[in-house]
Amino acid sequence: MKAANALNFLLAIALVLMAAKLHHPVFISDDDIIGGDDGPTAIWVSSNPLTRSKEKPAQASSMAPAAATPATSATPAASATPAASTASDAVTTATPSPARDAGAGEAADRRTAAQEGLQPFDVRTAFSANPFDIFTGKGMLLCAGDKEKSNAMTIGWGGLGTLWGRNDAVTVYVAEKRYTKAFMDKAAYFTVMAFDKERQSAILEYMGSRSGRDGDKAAALGLHLAYTENGTPYYEEAEMVLECEMMYSAPFDPAGMRAVPQKLYSNFPAGVHTMYIGRIVKALKK
Repeated sequence: MKAANALNFLLAIALVLMAAKLHHPVFISDDDIIGGDDGPTAIWVSSNPLTRSKEKPAQASSMAPAAATPATSATPAASATPAASTASDAVTTATPSPARDAGAGEAADRRTAAQEGLQPFDVRTAFSANPFDIFTGKGMLLCAGDKEKSNAMTIGWGGLGTLWGRNDAVTVYVAEKRYTKAFMDKAAYFTVMAFDKERQSAILEYMGSRSGRDGDKAAALGLHLAYTENGTPYYEEAEMVLECEMMYSAPFDPAGMRAVPQKLYSNFPAGVHTMYIGRIVKALKK
């Protein structure tokens, strides 16, 4: 009888211990649930692993799909497709259009024709114009700028000769208010041009009576821009082109003026001239 009571007592204690074990809360990492790294989450663990349930079932159900989502969205093929498409678009965008190529071809044809007509010559041995009257009357055309923007104007003042030990010096003058002055002030090179007798007067009269601020004078005259190896602008229709590298520039100082310049500038609305001195680096003529 006593043995039976003792056995029953031990059995009761065992049942109590088993019940406590079945409902004891333990903590496991989120890594075991969704692969996250936010720290531990309380899970009530039963002796049967199939009956696991989270402490907050509602949150568990919303978090569970996230476990599968990263693995699916991280598929290499999916991430590679947009990159390939972008690269393809970039290549397509960079391909020149046929129309643009045709325009470039026409310009190249004009440049070739101009180069065939304009041939290099040595100003020291083959310059036939009189330097004392080349700027008088008909004048010359001065042009400065770059491939993005340039301007030309008629000039009636200028000088050719020897300076600073060089016998290829060209001096031109541009008044303060002339549109071309801004181009000359920035220029590393400029061109001085003459045209054939049939067009010279009309071109210089138009270029000298209108400002480049009001429109494209060259286009109005049907002139076509071309560029030297230095990027200096000139017109393909010119009879002679002198490309000059800028050596010096400075405005006239009124304090040094005597009677002749004083009289001129007393009634000259365009302002005092700036002197630009260049050396010829290329001479072309037809």
